[in-house]
Amino acid sequence: MSVFSHPEYDHHEKLIFHRDAASGLQAIVAIHNTNLGFALGGCRMWHYASEHDAVADVLRLSRSMTYKAAIAGLNLGGGKSVIIGDSRRDKTPDRMRAMGRMINSLQGEYVSAEDVGINERDIALMAGETPFVTGYKAVNRGGNGGDPSPLTAYGVFRGIEEAVRFRLNLDSLAGVRVAIQGLGKVGYELARLLSGAGAVVLASDIFSENLSPAIKELGVIPVAAGEIHRQAADVFSPCAMGAVLNAESIPEISAPIVAGSANNQLARSADGRRLADADILYVPDYVINVGGLIDVYYQYVGTDRRDVRQHIDRVAGDTLPKIFHLAQERRVPTSEVADQLARERFMISSTGDAEVTWPLPAL
Repeated sequence: MSVFSHPEYDHHEKLIFHRDAASGLQAIVAIHNTNLGFALGGCRMWHYASEHDAVADVLRLSRSMTYKAAIAGLNLGGGKSVIIGDSRRDKTPDRMRAMGRMINSLQGEYVSAEDVGINERDIALMAGETPFVTGYKAVNRGGNGGDPSPLTAYGVFRGIEEAVRFRLNLDSLAGVRVAIQGLGKVGYELARLLSGAGAVVLASDIFSENLSPAIKELGVIPVAAGEIHRQAADVFSPCAMGAVLNAESIPEISAPIVAGSANNQLARSADGRRLADADILYVPDYVINVGGLIDVYYQYVGTDRRDVRQHIDRVAGDTLPKIFHLAQERRVPTSEVADQLARERFMISSTGDAEVTWPLPAL
């Protein structure tokens, strides 16, 4: 397997393969860029079809974390880890502890947290082997540690509010139809927030145990997984896996807004242009879903978590409208504007400073 010529390779600093024979752990860590600080990014466990797919995913995800940290005004680098395996079948305490030891071997260059297939209990097991994890209740720096999913969902909710205000000229979500793809921890909490705001929520999930409680408790309208993006809605909200916005799916989207929590929603960078050409307002994924990163960072460094929502509100209320207006004025995709803002920040320095940088640089 060639890494340097891999289509997802983007001047990554490190790509580390690890196997623990005793536990059966097979994991990959990617560190994309540490110009602004140590790399922070979640650990994902997924049943990849091939090792090539796992490498592609960790390269894309780690790159996204660099851009996410920069756009959020945090002095962090981007990293990510993936464990190859089915989290519902292959996850064991021994493998989680082995992952903790692997992370510890990097001596703080990479700090991990939750992602798809990994929960707070798993991070706590890793924490028995390393201090370089965050996002669990026993985290000892912030004192108020915990699952970052609710704050990720809050950031997506606020991003949808801003997108609806910009595109539909509405100051309320009452009656707005939102089609959510994926009702995991973030998707379910997003559905709860939207329902509470009076939105009409349609949703799909490949696991019936995720969909059923949302129907019963939140009044969500169920939709077949393969049909959710085709629904007549005001907002299509991808909250599952990535690459759902592509040459095949984009012509089938009827919603004028795409805004969801999934990472790497664009299958290719050209898909940002496809969305713009289709007159769809795309809320860049790594901007709208930044709440979880802000939360686990604040936990890790010990900053008062009451500041997290204020920080998320600044991203939603200041950065997103800036991206929308610049894209409109310059007739370029929102994804390109976001990328330029992020690059201007993480490429300006090889060291970074100790304080959160805000506001973001002007274009």
